[in-house]
Amino acid sequence: MTSRPPAPCPAERARTVAALGPATLLRSGDKIAPLLHHVHPDGTVTVLFAEDHPIVATAGDESAVLAEIVDLAPVPLREPVRGLLWVTGWLRVLDGATARDVALIVAESRADPRLLDLGHGAVLLQLEPVSLVLADAEGTNPVPLAEFTAATPDPFHGHEAGWLRHLELSHTDVVGMLARHLPDRLRGGHIRPLGLDRYGLRLRVETLQADHDVRLAFSRPIGTEAELAAELRRLVGCPFLAATR
Repeated sequence: MTSRPPAPCPAERARTVAALGPATLLRSGDKIAPLLHHVHPDGTVTVLFAEDHPIVATAGDESAVLAEIVDLAPVPLREPVRGLLWVTGWLRVLDGATARDVALIVAESRADPRLLDLGHGAVLLQLEPVSLVLADAEGTNPVPLAEFTAATPDPFHGHEAGWLRHLELSHTDVVGMLARHLPDRLRGGHIRPLGLDRYGLRLRVETLQADHDVRLAFSRPIGTEAELAAELRRLVGCPFLAATR
Protein backbone atom coordinates (compact mmCIF):
# COMPACT_ATOMS: atom_id res chain seq x y z
CA MET A 1 0.00 0.00 0.00
CA THR A 2 1.30 3.49 -0.90
CA SER A 3 1.16 5.88 2.04
CA ARG A 4 -0.39 9.30 1.54
CA PRO A 5 1.85 12.36 1.93
CA PRO A 6 1.41 14.14 5.27
CA ALA A 7 -1.23 16.86 5.34
CA PRO A 8 -2.80 19.18 7.93
CA CYS A 9 -5.37 17.50 10.16
CA PRO A 10 -9.07 17.99 9.33
CA ALA A 11 -9.54 20.61 12.06
CA GLU A 12 -6.64 22.71 10.76
CA ARG A 13 -7.88 22.41 7.20
CA ALA A 14 -11.37 23.39 8.36
CA ARG A 15 -10.04 26.46 10.16
CA THR A 16 -8.16 27.47 7.01
CA VAL A 17 -11.26 27.13 4.81
CA ALA A 18 -13.30 29.04 7.41
CA ALA A 19 -10.81 31.91 7.33
CA LEU A 20 -10.89 32.35 3.56
CA GLY A 21 -13.91 31.05 1.72
CA PRO A 22 -17.17 32.72 0.67
CA ALA A 23 -20.29 31.43 2.41
CA THR A 24 -23.95 30.81 1.70
CA LEU A 25 -26.75 29.64 3.98
CA LEU A 26 -28.91 26.70 2.96
CA ARG A 27 -32.40 26.46 4.39
CA SER A 28 -35.45 24.59 3.12
CA GLY A 29 -33.80 24.12 -0.26
CA ASP A 30 -32.93 27.80 -0.67
CA LYS A 31 -29.35 29.02 -1.04
CA ILE A 32 -28.95 32.46 0.52
CA ALA A 33 -25.85 34.67 0.34
CA PRO A 34 -25.32 37.03 3.30
CA LEU A 35 -23.88 40.50 2.87
CA LEU A 36 -20.86 39.25 4.77
CA HIS A 37 -19.95 36.42 7.12
CA HIS A 38 -17.33 35.57 9.73
CA VAL A 39 -16.53 32.20 11.30
CA HIS A 40 -15.39 32.48 14.91
CA PRO A 41 -12.83 30.13 16.50
CA ASP A 42 -15.62 28.21 18.27
CA GLY A 43 -17.39 27.50 14.95
CA THR A 44 -20.09 30.14 15.41
CA VAL A 45 -20.93 31.87 12.13
CA THR A 46 -21.90 35.54 12.19
CA VAL A 47 -23.80 36.80 9.12
CA LEU A 48 -25.02 40.23 8.09
CA PHE A 49 -28.35 40.60 6.28
CA ALA A 50 -30.63 43.44 5.27
CA GLU A 51 -33.20 43.82 8.04
CA ASP A 52 -36.08 43.15 5.62
CA HIS A 53 -34.61 39.89 4.31
CA PRO A 54 -37.05 36.95 4.78
CA ILE A 55 -34.44 34.91 6.68
CA VAL A 56 -34.44 37.49 9.47
CA ALA A 57 -38.14 36.97 10.16
CA THR A 58 -37.77 33.18 10.37
CA ALA A 59 -34.56 33.07 12.42
CA GLY A 60 -35.11 31.48 15.80
CA ASP A 61 -37.64 28.88 14.74
CA GLU A 62 -36.93 25.16 15.01
CA SER A 63 -35.50 24.71 11.50
CA ALA A 64 -31.80 23.85 11.24
CA VAL A 65 -29.67 26.01 8.97
CA LEU A 66 -26.52 24.96 7.13
CA ALA A 67 -23.69 27.35 6.30
CA GLU A 68 -21.60 26.22 3.34
CA ILE A 69 -18.14 27.74 3.11
CA VAL A 70 -16.29 27.16 -0.16
CA ASP A 71 -12.54 26.80 -0.57
CA LEU A 72 -11.81 28.19 -4.04
CA ALA A 73 -8.50 27.82 -5.87
CA PRO A 74 -6.75 31.19 -6.31
CA VAL A 75 -5.91 30.45 -9.95
CA PRO A 76 -8.53 29.86 -12.69
CA LEU A 77 -9.13 26.12 -13.02
CA ARG A 78 -11.71 23.99 -14.81
CA GLU A 79 -12.84 22.74 -11.39
CA PRO A 80 -12.08 25.61 -8.97
CA VAL A 81 -13.59 24.21 -5.74
CA ARG A 82 -10.88 22.69 -3.54
CA GLY A 83 -13.10 21.90 -0.58
CA LEU A 84 -16.29 22.58 1.34
CA LEU A 85 -16.93 23.21 5.02
CA TRP A 86 -20.48 22.66 6.24
CA VAL A 87 -21.58 24.13 9.58
CA THR A 88 -25.04 23.03 10.73
CA GLY A 89 -26.84 24.71 13.60
CA TRP A 90 -29.50 27.14 14.80
CA LEU A 91 -29.86 30.69 13.57
CA ARG A 92 -30.86 33.63 15.77
CA VAL A 93 -30.98 37.41 15.46
CA LEU A 94 -28.65 39.32 17.78
CA ASP A 95 -30.14 42.16 19.80
CA GLY A 96 -28.74 45.68 19.50
CA ALA A 97 -26.08 45.67 22.23
CA THR A 98 -24.94 42.12 21.53
CA ALA A 99 -24.82 42.82 17.80
CA ARG A 100 -22.59 45.85 18.33
CA ASP A 101 -20.21 43.85 20.52
CA VAL A 102 -20.03 41.03 17.96
CA ALA A 103 -19.52 43.52 15.12
CA LEU A 104 -16.47 44.88 16.93
CA ILE A 105 -15.08 41.36 17.27
CA VAL A 106 -15.65 40.71 13.57
CA ALA A 107 -14.06 44.04 12.64
CA GLU A 108 -10.86 43.08 14.45
CA SER A 109 -10.36 40.30 11.90
CA ARG A 110 -12.24 41.82 8.98
CA ALA A 111 -12.69 45.58 8.87
CA ASP A 112 -15.49 45.47 6.32
CA PRO A 113 -17.29 48.80 5.76
CA ARG A 114 -20.61 46.96 5.44
CA LEU A 115 -20.53 46.47 9.21
CA LEU A 116 -21.28 50.19 9.46
CA ASP A 117 -24.77 49.43 8.12
CA LEU A 118 -25.59 47.56 11.33
CA GLY A 119 -28.60 49.30 12.85
CA HIS A 120 -29.08 51.29 9.66
CA GLY A 121 -30.91 48.80 7.49
CA ALA A 122 -28.87 45.72 8.37
CA VAL A 123 -28.89 43.21 11.23
CA LEU A 124 -26.47 40.59 12.52
CA LEU A 125 -27.46 36.96 12.97
CA GLN A 126 -25.49 34.08 14.41
CA LEU A 127 -25.48 30.41 13.54
CA GLU A 128 -24.79 28.41 16.69
CA PRO A 129 -23.00 25.27 15.48
CA VAL A 130 -24.11 21.75 16.22
CA SER A 131 -21.88 19.92 13.72
CA LEU A 132 -19.08 20.64 11.26
CA VAL A 133 -18.10 18.51 8.26
CA LEU A 134 -15.17 19.09 5.91
CA ALA A 135 -14.97 17.64 2.40
CA ASP A 136 -11.80 18.10 0.36
CA ALA A 137 -9.15 16.13 -1.55
CA GLU A 138 -8.10 14.38 1.67
CA GLY A 139 -11.60 12.97 2.23
CA THR A 140 -14.83 13.81 4.05
CA ASN A 141 -14.43 14.21 7.80
CA PRO A 142 -16.61 15.33 10.70
CA VAL A 143 -14.77 17.95 12.74
CA PRO A 144 -15.56 17.98 16.47
CA LEU A 145 -16.19 21.49 17.73
CA ALA A 146 -13.51 21.18 20.41
CA GLU A 147 -10.91 20.20 17.79
CA PHE A 148 -11.99 23.05 15.49
CA THR A 149 -11.59 25.55 18.35
CA ALA A 150 -8.20 24.17 19.37
CA ALA A 151 -6.81 24.30 15.82
CA THR A 152 -5.47 27.36 13.98
CA PRO A 153 -5.50 28.20 10.26
CA ASP A 154 -2.45 27.30 8.21
CA PRO A 155 0.32 29.88 8.78
CA PHE A 156 0.49 30.69 5.06
CA HIS A 157 -3.24 31.06 4.45
CA GLY A 158 -3.12 34.84 4.19
CA HIS A 159 -0.46 34.80 1.47
CA GLU A 160 -1.25 31.57 -0.37
CA ALA A 161 -3.47 33.13 -3.04
CA GLY A 162 -0.95 35.81 -4.03
CA TRP A 163 1.98 33.40 -4.05
CA LEU A 164 0.20 30.83 -6.21
CA ARG A 165 -1.01 33.44 -8.68
CA HIS A 166 2.56 34.76 -8.94
CA LEU A 167 3.84 31.23 -9.49
CA GLU A 168 1.19 30.65 -12.19
CA LEU A 169 1.79 33.90 -14.06
CA SER A 170 5.50 34.59 -13.62
CA HIS A 171 7.22 31.27 -12.94
CA THR A 172 5.81 28.70 -15.32
CA ASP A 173 9.36 27.37 -15.65
CA VAL A 174 9.41 26.54 -11.95
CA VAL A 175 6.01 24.83 -12.18
CA GLY A 176 7.35 22.81 -15.11
CA MET A 177 10.36 21.67 -13.10
CA LEU A 178 8.02 20.22 -10.49
CA ALA A 179 6.84 17.69 -13.10
CA ARG A 180 9.77 15.45 -12.15
CA HIS A 181 7.82 14.49 -9.02
CA LEU A 182 4.75 13.36 -10.95
CA PRO A 183 3.92 9.83 -12.13
CA ASP A 184 4.92 9.25 -15.75
CA ARG A 185 1.28 9.04 -16.85
CA LEU A 186 0.64 12.63 -15.70
CA ARG A 187 3.71 14.42 -16.98
CA GLY A 188 2.08 15.32 -20.28
CA GLY A 189 -0.76 17.19 -18.59
CA HIS A 190 -1.14 20.90 -17.89
CA ILE A 191 0.40 21.45 -14.45
CA ARG A 192 -1.18 24.19 -12.31
CA PRO A 193 -0.39 25.38 -8.76
CA LEU A 194 -3.37 24.36 -6.65
CA GLY A 195 -2.55 24.87 -2.99
CA LEU A 196 0.11 25.52 -0.39
CA ASP A 197 0.26 24.73 3.31
CA ARG A 198 2.89 24.05 5.92
CA TYR A 199 3.08 20.38 4.91
CA GLY A 200 3.56 20.78 1.18
CA LEU A 201 2.62 22.08 -2.24
CA ARG A 202 -0.41 20.82 -4.18
CA LEU A 203 -0.59 20.67 -7.95
CA ARG A 204 -3.54 20.21 -10.28
CA VAL A 205 -2.71 18.25 -13.44
CA GLU A 206 -5.32 18.87 -16.13
CA THR A 207 -5.46 16.23 -18.85
CA LEU A 208 -7.92 15.68 -21.69
CA GLN A 209 -9.57 12.87 -19.74
CA ALA A 210 -9.67 14.20 -16.16
CA ASP A 211 -8.09 16.38 -13.49
CA HIS A 212 -5.63 14.92 -10.98
CA ASP A 213 -4.50 16.49 -7.70
CA VAL A 214 -1.02 15.70 -6.43
CA ARG A 215 0.52 16.68 -3.08
CA LEU A 216 4.30 17.21 -2.99
CA ALA A 217 5.38 16.88 0.63
CA PHE A 218 7.97 19.11 2.26
CA SER A 219 10.73 17.39 4.20
CA ARG A 220 9.08 18.61 7.43
CA PRO A 221 6.23 20.91 8.50
CA ILE A 222 7.31 24.54 8.13
CA GLY A 223 6.13 27.89 9.38
CA THR A 224 8.25 30.71 7.94
CA GLU A 225 8.91 32.18 4.51
CA ALA A 226 12.59 31.26 4.75
CA GLU A 227 11.70 27.63 5.38
CA LEU A 228 9.21 27.75 2.52
CA ALA A 229 11.85 29.10 0.12
CA ALA A 230 14.23 26.31 1.10
CA GLU A 231 11.59 23.62 0.62
CA LEU A 232 10.58 24.96 -2.79
CA ARG A 233 14.22 24.98 -3.88
CA ARG A 234 14.48 21.37 -2.76
CA LEU A 235 11.37 20.36 -4.70
CA VAL A 236 12.51 22.14 -7.85
CA GLY A 237 16.04 20.78 -7.49
CA CYS A 238 17.59 24.07 -8.53
CA PRO A 239 20.16 25.63 -6.13
CA PHE A 240 20.22 28.84 -8.20
CA LEU A 241 16.77 29.73 -6.85
CA ALA A 242 18.46 30.42 -3.51
CA ALA A 243 18.95 34.03 -4.63
CA THR A 244 15.22 34.63 -5.24
CA ARG A 245 11.92 34.39 -3.39
